Amino acid sequence: MVTLRYHLVSLVAVFLALALGIALGSTTVSQRLLSVVAGDRDNLTHQIDQLSAQRADLEASQRAANSFATSVAPSVVSGQLDQRKVVLVLAPDADPADRDAVRELISHAGGTVTGELDLADAVVDPARADQIRDLTTRLLPAGAQLPSATDAGGLAGGLLGSVLLLRGQNGQPQAAPDQAAAALAGLTEAGFIRPGARPAPAQLAVILTGGVQAGQDAAERAATLARLATELDHAGAGAVLAGRSGAADATGAVGVVRADTSTSSALSTVDDVQTAMGRVATVLALREQAQGRAGRYGDAANAQAAIPGGSAG
Repeated sequence: MVTLRYHLVSLVAVFLALALGIALGSTTVSQRLLSVVAGDRDNLTHQIDQLSAQRADLEASQRAANSFATSVAPSVVSGQLDQRKVVLVLAPDADPADRDAVRELISHAGGTVTGELDLADAVVDPARADQIRDLTTRLLPAGAQLPSATDAGGLAGGLLGSVLLLRGQNGQPQAAPDQAAAALAGLTEAGFIRPGARPAPAQLAVILTGGVQAGQDAAERAATLARLATELDHAGAGAVLAGRSGAADATGAVGVVRADTSTSSALSTVDDVQTAMGRVATVLALREQAQGRAGRYGDAANAQAAIPGGSAG
């Protein structure tokens, strides 16, 4: 007789059989899947090892190239800036190592660095733009003129150009010493430039910056510095805006200049000043500026060549 107990035992046996079949099937699938994953893992590991080795080789080659460029740089630039006076203007994100290296190379080129001016972060802060507009008008030395544009960067550059740069190649100072000192003191007191020894007027200027700007107002900051450098270029015998890798991007000051053909045709730019080659390009670009020419140098896609006189890569 078929009892309830018989049905229960039968059902349990069926479920056990199903469970066992599922377990055996899933084990087979899992083993196959694990085998495939293990193979992919081994392939990826091999690719990563290859890429790591290639990267190490490239870094070693880059270090060797930079070391070689550093050793020959003094002879490459020798005499290129004979009797030229150059002022250094440091953006808030400029690297002191770049400043020291460029300064030394200018000396090897026969030039004289008349001093350096450290810009504070307030100069490129959009929140301080109205204050710059007001201050530049009040501090402008007698006889000097500000650019017609009303942006903060252009006005700051116009004011700084009148106190830091000589008129033309071998011109006279654009402001009386006491008025130049008063203008710089006013900018220092307002927090737009950092305290320090004030440079004597020069014929040429190098504006040193870092890489790409960061933050929500990055584009505005980059544009402000680009306009400041542009007006310094207009004020004297020429200027070079030199930045680190990333400076040639859309939110880098070098990138802003290069995006405007009318500006980049007058103001020279360098996008790899952290390298020996970039520093050589900066010095040779100063020579070009003194000769009335300009160019875009470095290793970014929007550069025309690595150094003046070189061909694009």
